[in-house]
Amino acid sequence: MMDDVKHPETENAAPAADPPAGAGEKSSTIPAAEMARLTDAIVAALKTVYDPEIPADIYELGLIYKVDIDDGRAVTIDMTLTTPNCPSAAELPSQVENAVAGVPGVREAKVNIVWDPPWDPSRMSDEARTVLDMW
Repeated sequence: MMDDVKHPETENAAPAADPPAGAGEKSSTIPAAEMARLTDAIVAALKTVYDPEIPADIYELGLIYKVDIDDGRAVTIDMTLTTPNCPSAAELPSQVENAVAGVPGVREAKVNIVWDPPWDPSRMSDEARTVLDMW
């Protein structure tokens, strides 16, 4: 349920139907097969991080808004929290950074906490809704 996995070749990609001007103009030096492997491994790493108050991982909760893999294999992640007063605000970003930095081929990982758009339960995947019995 990641809104936007950003690769250098889709640096300006947006989840909306209207991509911004310049979308897709930059190409990556990372081969497509390796980029796909990195992307899958990063998603798998994100799925190992759980909000301690909610029995679902942060990826399925819809807390990951964007993942950008640059040509140097540095990964930048935009994520949010369920609320600005989230008691896990201090620990979740570092857990995400550590999980993604541990993916083979990732040089470094950095997390930016964003609040726009605000998180709401509609961002959850069907898997998270099933776990939380929120149908």
